Amino acid sequence: MKSTGVVRKVDELGRVVIPIELRRNLGIAEKDPVEIFINGDQIILKKFKLSHQVESAVNYLEMQLNDATSEEDKEAIINALSLVKHS
Repeated sequence: MKSTGVVRKVDELGRVVIPIELRRNLGIAEKDPVEIFINGDQIILKKFKLSHQVESAVNYLEMQLNDATSEEDKEAIINALSLVKHS
């Protein structure tokens, strides 16, 4: 594992700021999901990526949402998107 030399304190809410230089290098933008892993006494953060199949399903549903005309259809597609993204 490569050391960055960066040390940050955990705030009173348990938050840690990831420096902008690291976020830029790793392609992590504001509001991007980050996955958290534990390996022994280590906490590992990784930019979350949807699997190819899930990403394809999300893209398809988003196209259907753009084409939907009724509010009922739009709501059903939004609910489906939410389920797919959190599966």
